[in-house]
Amino acid sequence: MNNSKQYDILAAVIVLYDDNGRALLQQRTDDAKKLPGYWAFFGGGIEKEESPKDAVVRESYEELRVSLVSPKLVLEREFNIKDEQGYMYVFVHPIENKNLIELHEGQGLGWFFFHEVKYLTMIEHDKEILEYLFKTDFLG
Repeated sequence: MNNSKQYDILAAVIVLYDDNGRALLQQRTDDAKKLPGYWAFFGGGIEKEESPKDAVVRESYEELRVSLVSPKLVLEREFNIKDEQGYMYVFVHPIENKNLIELHEGQGLGWFFFHEVKYLTMIEHDKEILEYLFKTDFLG
């Protein structure tokens, strides 16, 4: 984990993708403390003494009841949300059986191709991450 700088937020997120190359995103609830109603990745904060991989496996199960076998770390980057500095670990993982997904966080989910993402209400750094993932063929 990157410990060279102090961050307000350390996060691990997962971009699940299907065999058509679409990415799964969640729509945050309208009453969320941060970014209400925005489309975002699944995942969340890394707990003390937890690795980014362990965090993304835990969060995927808590939020979707998906048990990840081998999430692949593809990107690390800094980000800002308002006055908070953050650092995120971005993982990808294929989903073969979408029927097993159960939404337990957010008000909705959706599968999106890259050309559809530009129309979503989404924080800019998440759109940049998706653009990178789609252009580098990490999603299938």
